[in-house]
Amino acid sequence: MEFRKTSIEGLIEVYPRIFGDSRGHFFESYRHDIFAQNGIPFQFVQDNQSFSTAGVLRGLHFQNPPFAQGKLVRVISGKVIDIAVDIRPNSPTFGKYEKFVLDATLQNMVYIPEGFAHGFAALEDSIFAYKCTNNYNKASEGGIIWNDPDLNIDWGIENPNVSEKDLELPTFKDLFNKS
Repeated sequence: MEFRKTSIEGLIEVYPRIFGDSRGHFFESYRHDIFAQNGIPFQFVQDNQSFSTAGVLRGLHFQNPPFAQGKLVRVISGKVIDIAVDIRPNSPTFGKYEKFVLDATLQNMVYIPEGFAHGFAALEDSIFAYKCTNNYNKASEGGIIWNDPDLNIDWGIENPNVSEKDLELPTFKDLFNKS
């Protein structure tokens, strides 16, 4: 596997080695020892999967401590724009984000550590899967509005299909009182 560090500490993109032939392909999507050797030593305790039609935007979501979650995200089928926003107040990249194209053809993944808001926009019908380092806890969930003017994220789609719940999320400034 190839592990690519990003401009934000702890955020790592992973490209597995794919073995293909006329029958199809095989790859390891996760192997604890190799991930640990490359800066991702965490145990995953929960796996989640969702299906989104093209144009759906989910996020930006996070879990507050003590139920904060690190996530290993990928698409099983389809293609998405994936966004991770650093919400760690003491981080030098607080309020910055990284953008990835997760593509089932490449089978690339992103490890998003605790302390990030996360969201994705489906560029085509997509099955999205993620492993979490902590169990989901409804009382600990939080979020940032997808179209926050200060974050100014280009999601790669026009007029996204966004849930009512996500449309009511606060801005980054409102959430973190950052002026």
